Amino acid sequence: MTATVPTKSGPESGGKSAVPTAALTLPDGPESRLYWAFADCWTIVRRDLTHLVKQPVIVAWQLGFPIVSVLLFVFVFGSGMAVGDGVDYKTFAMPGMFAMTMAFGFMNTAMAVVIDKDRGVTDRFRSMPMASSAVVTGRGVSDLAHASIDLAVLAAIALAIGWRSDSRIVPTLAAFALLLLLRFALIWVGVLLGLVVRNQEAAGNLFAVAFPFGMISSVFTPPSMMPDWLGSIAMWNPVSSTANAVRELFGQQSPELGGSWIEQHAVLMAVVWPLIITAVFLPLAVRRFQSLSR
Repeated sequence: MTATVPTKSGPESGGKSAVPTAALTLPDGPESRLYWAFADCWTIVRRDLTHLVKQPVIVAWQLGFPIVSVLLFVFVFGSGMAVGDGVDYKTFAMPGMFAMTMAFGFMNTAMAVVIDKDRGVTDRFRSMPMASSAVVTGRGVSDLAHASIDLAVLAAIALAIGWRSDSRIVPTLAAFALLLLLRFALIWVGVLLGLVVRNQEAAGNLFAVAFPFGMISSVFTPPSMMPDWLGSIAMWNPVSSTANAVRELFGQQSPELGGSWIEQHAVLMAVVWPLIITAVFLPLAVRRFQSLSR
């Protein structure tokens, strides 16, 4: 017997008819709304990934930025850096580079959201019979896919310059999972900022926020080597927790890291910080999208 997928009937749906399927029966109600939330989210993800493929400039930027960053911070600035006796700066810096790349990614999210808003794409989505959360969650899933590409490219560059994880496969994969978790949490910050700022020019100014967020951390220098007040800010930066956690999971903990509680529990905080950020900014981003043009 042929079942039917729940339909978005009524004036809000524009008369969408049932879609035949071979093995799916969903009654009207919460199950129907959940199904369409996932289906509409996937539609947005496909749209964003299709745009990525058709925009080679963005792909070139994703490939080029990690290369330039490694050359600049590891080989240019790093040639004069010392983080401890017998500690290779490349070994210390590469996990930090992974974390910084994930942290700076929220600017790309904000810019993409602003572009859609300026071009009227967001308003068109709002006028369509689709789940109100789909635009926000779809952006989150597609940006996480973009972040995975960035991380894979950066990892390939790290291997090419001689960096290696000193740990086993499971802790190494856990380290990359924590990096993606941080990026996932910051996506919602980018979505919210993209919905709040007025235009693309204003979104470009977000670098003034992203730069200290990524740099005042343990990405390139242990907080214990900073002035006390600045080191305290750096060690409580979520980026520092992720950077320290992945160093630990890679088996490359620096001896110059301090003995504060948050540094001693870096792996725990690398999970807690993203969960807090997501719990705060995801509902705010969805609510902001729902309140547009009211």
